[in-house]
Amino acid sequence: MPDKSSNDSIALLIDADNAPAAKIDFIISELATYGIVNIRKAYGNWTKRPLDGWIKVLHEYAIAPKQCFDLVKGKNAADMSLLIDAMDILYTKQVNTFGLVSSDCDFTPLALRLRQDGKQVIGFGRQTSPEPFVLACSHFIFLDEDNTSKTPQKKKEISVESLQQNTKLMNTLRTAVKEAADEDGWASLGPVGSRISNQGPFNHRTYGFRKLSDMFEAINLFEVKKGKQPGRPSVRVRLRT
Repeated sequence: MPDKSSNDSIALLIDADNAPAAKIDFIISELATYGIVNIRKAYGNWTKRPLDGWIKVLHEYAIAPKQCFDLVKGKNAADMSLLIDAMDILYTKQVNTFGLVSSDCDFTPLALRLRQDGKQVIGFGRQTSPEPFVLACSHFIFLDEDNTSKTPQKKKEISVESLQQNTKLMNTLRTAVKEAADEDGWASLGPVGSRISNQGPFNHRTYGFRKLSDMFEAINLFEVKKGKQPGRPSVRVRLRT
C-alpha cells in the first residue's frame, strides 16, 4: 500500500525507448498516490521517429528531455545516462521514491542499489518485462492496456479466476493475513498490505482493483469486514474456514 507523505519527493526517470508514451497520464497519477513528482526526466535519442509519441507529451507533463545520441550503431547511451542521473539524485537530492519506467532488465542493478539505501522503487513496464527487474522493484505496475484502463466487469471476473489459480500470489496473501491475524483470525488491512509488500513487488491496481480490500472481497478464499474506528474507517480480513 502506498506510504504517502506530503513531503515525499519523487523522481520519475523514463527510458523512452522502452516505454509507451500513451501511458504517461496513468504513470503520473499512480505516482501521485506516493507523494509529489518533483523530478521528471525522459531519456532517448530524440532524433528518432519512434520517440515522436513522447515528444508530444513532454511539455504537457513538464518532463525534461535528455538527449542521448547513439554512440555506436545499434547501441544507445540512454540507459547509462539514466543510471548516472539516478545516482546523482540519490546522493544530492532529498528523494524517497524513484519511479523507473522501462521494460529493460539492465535497470535491475539500479533498482536493487536504490532499495539498499532505503528508497522505494516503483517500476512501470510491459508484461514482457524481465522477472529480475520486476522483482527488484518495491512495486511493479504493468502498463498493458487491460491493467491501466477501466476494467469491465466481465474482464474482472476472468481476472479473479486467474488470480485464484496463481499459487504464488495466493500463498503470499494467505501468509500475510495469518501473520497479522488476532486470536479470532481477523487481521487489519493496513498490516496485511505491509506484509504483502515486504514479500515482494505487489500492487493491487496491476490486477484491476482500485483498492486492496476490493481484491480480497473478490477472492472467495477470504472474508472481509468493514467498520469504523474513531476518526477513520477500518477494514479487516481473514481466511474462510
